[in-house]
Amino acid sequence: MRYFLELSYNGKAYHGWQNQPNALTVQEVLEKGLSTLLKETISIVGAGRTDTGVHASKMFAHFDFIPELNVKQLAYKLNSYLPKDIAIYNIRKVKSDAHARFDALSRTYHYKIATSKNVFNYDYAYQVSQELNIDKMNNACEILFDYNDFQCFSKSNTDVKTYHCDIKEAHWEKASSDRLQFTITANRFLRNMVRAIVGTMINIGLEKIEPDDLHQIIASKKRSEAGFSVPAHGLYLVEILYPETTWIAD
Repeated sequence: MRYFLELSYNGKAYHGWQNQPNALTVQEVLEKGLSTLLKETISIVGAGRTDTGVHASKMFAHFDFIPELNVKQLAYKLNSYLPKDIAIYNIRKVKSDAHARFDALSRTYHYKIATSKNVFNYDYAYQVSQELNIDKMNNACEILFDYNDFQCFSKSNTDVKTYHCDIKEAHWEKASSDRLQFTITANRFLRNMVRAIVGTMINIGLEKIEPDDLHQIIASKKRSEAGFSVPAHGLYLVEILYPETTWIAD
C-alpha cells in the first residue's frame, strides 16, 4: 500500500528537506520515526526539496508499507515520537502509483516581510525597514505571467533539464500593519527561485529599478542580472494541490 503524509515543519533547525550527509534534515527525522514505529526500514519521497531554514505549513510525502495500516493510530504515534518542530496532520491511503512529487499540480509559497522590528517574529520574517512601493511590486508580478523561462532566478550550476515554470499566481499584500506577504503559485519551482524573485521585487519596491526592467532581467537568463536572494527564514511552503483521483476514499 502507498500512503501520503500531510505535515508541517519549522525549518529553523534543519538543513532543508532532503537527506544529506552530516546534516540534519526533515526527511531523515521522518524516516527514522516511521522506521522505528513500523519496525521496518521506510523511505519517503517528498513533494519538494525545501532549502535550509525554509518552513512548510503544508507538505506532502509518500511511503510504501505492505500491511494495511491504522492511519489514525500511526499519525498519533508518529506525532508523539517526532520533535516539536514537525507535525503530522493526516496519513491517507492513495493509489499505488500516486507520487508526492511528480503528481503535484501546483505548489504555493508565501514570503513574509516585517516592516518594523518585532522581537517575536525576527526568526520567521525578513525585516525591511525602508518603505516599499507595493504598487510597483505588484506591477512587476504581472510581468512574470508573460514568461515561462526563469533561468535568471535559478541557483547557478543547478542540474535541471528545463528552466520552464508555469506561474499561475503572484501578488503582494499587506497582511497586517507591520507585515507584507508575497504569494506565488506555479506548477514547479527552480532551486532558489522564489527567494531570488522576492529579492528582485524588493529592489523594485525600493525604486532602485523599475518594474519594466524585469523584462530585460528575465530575457537575460543570467542570475547575476536578477536581485539578491532573500533569507530562507521568511519563506513558507503553504499549499500543494493534487488531482482528486489521487485519493482513495476513507
